[in-house]
Amino acid sequence: MNGVELFAESLSMRVGLLAFDTTLWDWSMDGWIIVAGILCSLSGALLGCFLVLRKMSLLGDAISHSVLPGIVAAYWWSGSAATLPLWIGAICVGLLTVWLTESTRRYGSVDESASTGIVFTGLFAIGLVMVVRLANNVDLDLSCVLYGDIENVPLDMVRLLGFDIPRAVLVSALVLGLNAFVVSRLWKEFQITSFDPQLGTSLGFRSEWMHYLLASLVAITSVSSFESVGNILIVAMFVVPPSTAFLLTKRLSRMVLLSCIIAIASAILGHFAAIHVPRWFGFGSTSTAAMMTIVAGLFLVLAIFFSPQEGLLFKIYERWWIGTKILSEDILATLFRFHEQQKEVQEWNELRALLLASPFRFRLAIGRLKQLHWIHVVDNKLSLTELGRVQGQNLVRSHRLWEQYLSTEVGVETERLHTQAERLEHFTSRRLREILESQVKQADLDPHGSPIPPEVDSESSQRTYSLTQKKRLASTDIAQELCCLIDGFHWNRVWAVE
Repeated sequence: MNGVELFAESLSMRVGLLAFDTTLWDWSMDGWIIVAGILCSLSGALLGCFLVLRKMSLLGDAISHSVLPGIVAAYWWSGSAATLPLWIGAICVGLLTVWLTESTRRYGSVDESASTGIVFTGLFAIGLVMVVRLANNVDLDLSCVLYGDIENVPLDMVRLLGFDIPRAVLVSALVLGLNAFVVSRLWKEFQITSFDPQLGTSLGFRSEWMHYLLASLVAITSVSSFESVGNILIVAMFVVPPSTAFLLTKRLSRMVLLSCIIAIASAILGHFAAIHVPRWFGFGSTSTAAMMTIVAGLFLVLAIFFSPQEGLLFKIYERWWIGTKILSEDILATLFRFHEQQKEVQEWNELRALLLASPFRFRLAIGRLKQLHWIHVVDNKLSLTELGRVQGQNLVRSHRLWEQYLSTEVGVETERLHTQAERLEHFTSRRLREILESQVKQADLDPHGSPIPPEVDSESSQRTYSLTQKKRLASTDIAQELCCLIDGFHWNRVWAVE
């Protein structure tokens, strides 16, 4: 067998390992496992959106841990695994967790995250002690509480309307229906109290009641998920899909929808990954609940990097392009000053060295200016076009107006004027220049004695104002106008041409 045949055989073996083995799939088992994972994930993701908005993501983890004493007490009291006693015990301890957290924060002079951590670790420790002490009398496995037993969900069936349905699926469906019903009926109340509890109280919504209602739903969801998916997955679903959706959108309705879609995808892909991915590395299958959590975490990592507004790559690109845009404006302002002082146009490299710019970014800025028809490049020498001269003149006007305003109205030292004005000139619109002109005492010379050029635009038209308009401009808050401009500059798409 030659080398080519050996390579082909090796490649075919690797492809075979990566391919999904359909013989490992059984709809009577795997189908119900996926359904159980989807229902539990949806229940957690739906409530998790409001936990994330309230900045109370740790509350889901706290309640899901702290309800353990209530579960154990219910087991001990009832002597069985009946669902109703478990829910009652979990709800009582969940409400106790919320009350203790609020009381610790209010009377203990600690922040909410610290009080939550104190309460839930204490209650969870009490629950673990109770599990150990009552292990001989109650059939309760701690590993099932923590990691779940979703792989054995299809083994516990109940008869309903002539169909055999796993008991965990039926319970999870009822809990999801309860969560969806409460959220849909109280959507407005949850929305208002999540963003502004004080406003909700002033409108007649009891924010405390909504808080305790949400805590009760979290407790019920946690208990119903302990037996199937376990504590780890439900805690992840309370936080990870809503946080991922929060990075992708800023509308609550879209956030809830995206969170549910991510939860469903995590459950489906997680089960497939638990069966097939370990085989690629020569291992057997792994925990489905753990793999669902890992898949949800991968979605979050993708959102962190590739989110259109909050992603790291977008921010890196935005920061780079804004820096290039500012360099472009510095080139225009420098060329206008050369034109104003009747200096000879410098060569490409001399201007780059003067502005302390890297070769790549400088070429990128020059390309942008040429595309906008603001400069000419002849024999590596730069010159302004008519449109470029207008832009450069307005930039220099912004710079010198800021120097005059900072010197006469703010009292900034002369040696600091240039640095401060150079930062502000790139965020100065025509309206802000007009406000600056109306508020400085001398709008024709800057503190260094250089003339402040007049305002021009591409049509060379000057705007005139009545006396009332001038008074309105003079009373405008410059700081407020500048903040609005900077905020708009940040959120505008950086590739849009002004």
